[in-house]
Amino acid sequence: MSKHSRGIFFRKVNNTRIIPVRLKIVIIFALFLLISNFTSNYINLMFNRSYQIKLMKDLLAKDLKGIFTFGNTQYDLYKYKNDLDYAHTSIALKAKYEMQNSKAVFASVKTDGNIEIFSSVEALNPKVFEKDVMDEMNKNRENLIEDGFVTFYIGDDEYFGVYKYNTKWNSYYIRAEEYSQFSKPSNEIFFTISWIILVISLICTVVGIFIITYILRFITHITSSIMEMVKGQRLDLIQLKDAPNDDITYLGVAFNSLSSTIDTLLNIFKKFTNQDIAQRVYAERSIKLEGTQRDLTILFTDIKGFTAITETLGTDIIKLINMHYDKAIREIVRYRGSIGSIIGDALLAMFGTMDQVSDVNKSYAAVLAAYELHAVAESLRQQMTKKKNDIIKEKGSLTPDEEKVYNAVLLEIGVGIDGGEVFYGNIGSYVRMTNTVIGDNVNAASRLESLTRIYHVPVICSDYVKEDIELNMYSHNIYFMEIDTVMVKGKSYGKKVYWPIPSHYMTKKLKQQILLYKKALQDYYAGKWPSAYTNFKKCGLPVSEEFIERTKGKKAPKNWKGIWAMKTK
Repeated sequence: MSKHSRGIFFRKVNNTRIIPVRLKIVIIFALFLLISNFTSNYINLMFNRSYQIKLMKDLLAKDLKGIFTFGNTQYDLYKYKNDLDYAHTSIALKAKYEMQNSKAVFASVKTDGNIEIFSSVEALNPKVFEKDVMDEMNKNRENLIEDGFVTFYIGDDEYFGVYKYNTKWNSYYIRAEEYSQFSKPSNEIFFTISWIILVISLICTVVGIFIITYILRFITHITSSIMEMVKGQRLDLIQLKDAPNDDITYLGVAFNSLSSTIDTLLNIFKKFTNQDIAQRVYAERSIKLEGTQRDLTILFTDIKGFTAITETLGTDIIKLINMHYDKAIREIVRYRGSIGSIIGDALLAMFGTMDQVSDVNKSYAAVLAAYELHAVAESLRQQMTKKKNDIIKEKGSLTPDEEKVYNAVLLEIGVGIDGGEVFYGNIGSYVRMTNTVIGDNVNAASRLESLTRIYHVPVICSDYVKEDIELNMYSHNIYFMEIDTVMVKGKSYGKKVYWPIPSHYMTKKLKQQILLYKKALQDYYAGKWPSAYTNFKKCGLPVSEEFIERTKGKKAPKNWKGIWAMKTK
């Protein structure tokens, strides 16, 4: 069953959010509006910044020219006074005087990268200039290029600026600005304008939601009606009273024209196919000849002695089978199983086909369903016994024919469960097709069911079922009693088979019997048949009867490997 919930801006079906068209329109429009405005604002910022960088480079070149000239004058004074510290200090003060930003820098860098003069208010004072930049400037000077633009790092700060080689001082004069300080004013303008754009766009979006909601107001009514139909897996008519005369209303009219016919066909179709197929057809509006590999648990059940029952009841067998199947199939569906096929007295079911995530393990559900099938058969036997007692109470006894019929209607079933990778899908043609499951595990489930007649237990399962439940369920309350290792007809290897016993079946007596059976089985596997025979005799379980017959007065066959080969299917 679908779960519906309503949010402020969306509806929720199961785990899927259904977003209104009007909201999508407004969001898309608002996004395009924001992207357009932000992009325009950013492009404008980039153009302005490019122009500002050009102007800044011109200003830096002008500053550098003044410092360069001052540096040459200081060189002449240095030669006259022979006071190097005074000259360097004067040049540094001159450079600092020209600076406006706190991290603006001037540096006089020797050709080997050592910094002899560094001037800045806040920037770090490096001792050596960046090697890659230094190599590039030296290379340019070798090619007679003694000035240019340069970018470099001081610590984590990125700088851009201009340089010129001073032949007197044999060093590069560099005047640079820290990039973030340069771009800070334009960034602040950009963010301010962006906030204005965002606020205006938000206001326009809210107004747009109200306007578009009014224009498309009848879409909500149509979608609400359709979602209720989806929830109930049915088709009804959409009420179109007071709807505006537009294409949305026409859509509702077109839907109504198909609703009655499709609803009737769907209800019929759901009775002839599995729920997962019906859901897929309902969603996709088509059935395809296709299938997939699926990891499923397969349950096979059969009515014992069916041929003799048919001979006794004749055509009345249909009534009896339908009485059994009506309740049996309901139990399978209740445990989220799907019906694979119904062939006379045999029924094939799959667990794990539903797309929805279930909180019950598929193999665990199959085991529980198997015992419910036995409960259904037991209930039918009780009904027949009650009718027999009523007849005896009224007439005194049953006639021979009535006694024969009574024995025939006491249905007994066996259940085999296996699982694994199988093909699950539709086969046939587009004229006539059927939903089926194909695979070795399907045949194995049938073989396991036939073993219930030999071992006299109600349900037999495989290693797959045991491991699926034990590995994937924290608490399952099922004890898996190992019955035997069997090689069924047509196979070249043996497989362990188990009797899954729910905890509420585990009486003190049964536990003791299982312990004796387990010891006997160990001796049986080990080839100690006389010891195994003795313990099987003590066990008292019906399942041990087969082993008593096998081991009575016998020794284990030569090259015994503990695997019993079945001669019949």
